[in-house]
Amino acid sequence: MIDADIYARAVAVLEAFRARGWTLATAESCTGGLVAGALTAVPGSSDVVDRGFVTYSNAAKTAMVGVPEATLVAHGAVSEPTARAMAQGARAMAGVDAAVSITGVAGPGGGSPEKPVGLVHFACARRDGTVEHRERRFGDLGRAEIRRRSVLEALDLLARAAD
Repeated sequence: MIDADIYARAVAVLEAFRARGWTLATAESCTGGLVAGALTAVPGSSDVVDRGFVTYSNAAKTAMVGVPEATLVAHGAVSEPTARAMAQGARAMAGVDAAVSITGVAGPGGGSPEKPVGLVHFACARRDGTVEHRERRFGDLGRAEIRRRSVLEALDLLARAAD
C-alpha cells in the first residue's frame, strides 16, 4: 500500500515528466524497488516509467547499471560515487531522460560509525549530463521509516530534474 504523500509526489513527478515528454528509470538498493512501485501505482505511468533496477548486491550494481568495481572497493556501496554511478548507469542502460538512484543503510543492522543506520545517498542523472547528489542522515528511525523517507527524497529529486 502506497501512502497518500508518496502517491501525490509520484503523480506530480509523472505529470512533470509527461509535460516534457521525458521518460525515467530507477536504480534502487536499500529501497528494493519501492520508488518504481510508487510511480507505477499511478494509472497510466507506463508512458513515463521505462524500468527499474533493483541492485541490492554489489554484483548487481556492477552487472545491471555498470558501477565500476573499483568505485565499490574504494568507496563502498553506500557512498556518493556509487550513487552517482548507479544513476548515470541506469540512465544510460535504459536510454531515458533521467534516472534516480538510492543506496543506503536502512537497518536495523549493517551500520558502522562511518556509515550509520539511516545514512542514504541519492543521485539523479539527466540526459544533459548533470547529476545531482544528496546525502541524508535520517537516523535510526526504523527500517520502514528510513525506506519511506528515502522514497519521498528520490521522488523529490526526480521532480527537480524535470523543473
